[in-house]
Amino acid sequence: MQRIDELGEEAKAEILGAPLEKRLQILAKQLDVNLEEAGRWLSEMSQLELRETFELCDKPEDYLPLPIIHEYHCLPIKSSDSDVSFDLISGWPLEPSMLSWIRVTCGFVPRCFLGNPEEIFRVIREKFGLGAEGFFGGDEDVKSSEETIEEDEDAVIVKFVNEVVRQALQDRATDIHFEPQKKLLQIRYRIDGVLVPVKLPQNLHFYQAAIISRLKIMARLNISEKRRPQDGRITFQLGNESVDIRVSTLPAAYGESISLRLLDQGSAPLTLEDLCLSPKEYQRLEYAIKKPHGIILVTGPTGSGKSTTLGACVRKIRCPELRIITVEDPIEYEIAGINQVQVQSDIGMTFASALRSILRQDPDVIMIGEIRDQETADIAIRASITGHLVLSTLHTNDAAGAVTRLLDMGLEPFLLASSLEVVIAQRLVRKLCPHCAQATKSSREEIEKYLKILGIDPSESQYYEQVKEPVGCEFCRQLGYRGRIGVYEILKMSDAIHDTIVHNQPASEIRRNAIKEGMSTLQQSAWNQVKLGRTSLSVIMELANDAEA
Repeated sequence: MQRIDELGEEAKAEILGAPLEKRLQILAKQLDVNLEEAGRWLSEMSQLELRETFELCDKPEDYLPLPIIHEYHCLPIKSSDSDVSFDLISGWPLEPSMLSWIRVTCGFVPRCFLGNPEEIFRVIREKFGLGAEGFFGGDEDVKSSEETIEEDEDAVIVKFVNEVVRQALQDRATDIHFEPQKKLLQIRYRIDGVLVPVKLPQNLHFYQAAIISRLKIMARLNISEKRRPQDGRITFQLGNESVDIRVSTLPAAYGESISLRLLDQGSAPLTLEDLCLSPKEYQRLEYAIKKPHGIILVTGPTGSGKSTTLGACVRKIRCPELRIITVEDPIEYEIAGINQVQVQSDIGMTFASALRSILRQDPDVIMIGEIRDQETADIAIRASITGHLVLSTLHTNDAAGAVTRLLDMGLEPFLLASSLEVVIAQRLVRKLCPHCAQATKSSREEIEKYLKILGIDPSESQYYEQVKEPVGCEFCRQLGYRGRIGVYEILKMSDAIHDTIVHNQPASEIRRNAIKEGMSTLQQSAWNQVKLGRTSLSVIMELANDAEA
């Protein structure tokens, strides 16, 4: 392997000009090796021992000041030598000037070791909180300004807000919530549908007003208006990628609560093949979306992936021969080659009014973000009968409930029965972490009890050896889960279900007929994912409780 003096001046300048925590990554890239090999190479060149594991001192701030820990990206660790109070581990060899400052502050130069910079950064973040380097000396005399702050002022606040968003994206969060409490600013990420608190500096609430103002400035909201809710948008640059962030403010007891919805425009859009559909479910859905007319409905609660499924359907049928127009609120992801319309209720551009205009645009396929009222439902039904394929979403708990919901809106049963092709009820369930999931400790008898509760054939307990359960590791942040997968209930129109709708039968009767004709329920679909080792029994029990609610 080449020596450091063989890297060239430009390469060395790039490495030394980068932050300490990023240098090893750049070195690995230049040497064309992985991080482990680059770490061993650096250890050999610097003659510093490489530590794969280390034990942090109980109160590291008592050994080194926080500014040094953060600026030098190092940590005091317990020493194996009883005569030495602590050793020092860093992700990159410390320069002589840095060691001089450490000697001034603690009275001696500790033994130095090299460690994984990502692990060191993780420990610093978890021990002292995200962005703690900017909030060292806060006390009760520190008060954040209530006045307008310019975008180029207060670098600490700007850096902190950017770091919160970057970390959220790194952790695959879909939402960030800034929640003012009494003498506390709480920040939580929603990761895989679960809220996860963010470790923060203890004195962060002194800067609450400045942080909220910074977010409102980024979203181009009125920072002097604190009594009314506001909505805005931020385009956040992460390297060469752009992340669209929807911002919502809400006045609360101890200040404004701000929620950020993260929409990563750079992420690869899901296709129909990516949706984890079973072969039978895939065949049913593919058959429906290739028909020239009719209605396809996707139902489920907020955040269950309905828009993702509709987008996958549109991408599947998109071709130069079809004119596809969508009306959405808001347009979350752009789809190349189709016409997307944004709802603007404040000027009268509602789903219904937009739909009337779309019908005069000679569309073949229409996608409606959501059917919210009778007018929109009525226009959608008539559009499907007159030769258009209509795709939309509805908020119901299951597939059969979508039919009764539309009938309750005032639609004629015979029109709905004639136009409806497929109803998809779906949920997103947490996916087991592939690094730490282990075989379940539950016996076959215990699993059989769970299956009875879920309404699944108890004989399915024969697959108990394939069931896994969460454990927790660094890869999944000790949650036991990483990512989410969809589970589906696909109701396909048939003669029996057509007659049931025409005679205005209840949802239970529609569901009974659909199951007779081979429809898998949400619980059965989830159990299939359990048998594949993708999710756990506890997750599908949560799903069952959600469906009952």
